[in-house]
Parts: sequence; C-alpha cells; structure tokens
Amino acid sequence: MKNKYIEQFEAKQIGEKKVSDFRAGDTLKLAIRIKEGDKSRIQNFEGVCIARRGNGVGETFIVRKIGANNIGVERIFPIYSESLESISVLRRGHVRRARLFYLRQRRGKAARIKELKK
Repeated sequence: MKNKYIEQFEAKQIGEKKVSDFRAGDTLKLAIRIKEGDKSRIQNFEGVCIARRGNGVGETFIVRKIGANNIGVERIFPIYSESLESISVLRRGHVRRARLFYLRQRRGKAARIKELKK
C-alpha cells in the first residue's frame, strides 16, 4: 500500500497528461523536446514499440527504429515524461506477443509486422 501523499503526487502527474492508446507492435511517432543550453527544440523519433512495462507514473515503453547504416536504435521512454511532447500512432500492428525482443535479431523483410485490420 502506498503512502497517500505519494498517491496524490502521482495522480497529479498523470491527470495533466493525455496519452494515446498504443501497444507493442504499433508504429509510433514521438515528438521529443530536446534542450540545448538555453534553447529547446522538438525532434521526432519514429519506430516500432517493442514493449511496455510498469504501471502508473513509472510506466515505460521501448521504441526501436533502424537508423543509418542499418543499425538498430532503441530508446526507453517514461510515458509521463516531461520531455515527451506527443505520441501519435501511425500504424497498428498485429502481433501475438507483448514483448517483441525477437525483432532485434531480424533484418529487412523478416522484421516486418503485419498491419492490424479494422
């Protein structure tokens, strides 16, 4: 059981931010606020969500994209992070797993995910 003050603090953090519904296998476009010195800018990061874990304020998700020279880049983001401006779902993926760590060994066409039919 959590302390009531911690619960109030977490509820306040969650209440302010609206998060779109997504799950593992979805292709996401994240707008990330990057602060450089006294300036800040927004940079997009687009990739496949390969996992979600945790709950409440501590919930995180992992996004994987293929960068330059076919090198895989993975980043872990807290869902309620201040640096995340927006999360938009570009494609819904049809997968049978909650964790898609097997994509780390796949390249090219083998790493494709079928699109979920509506």
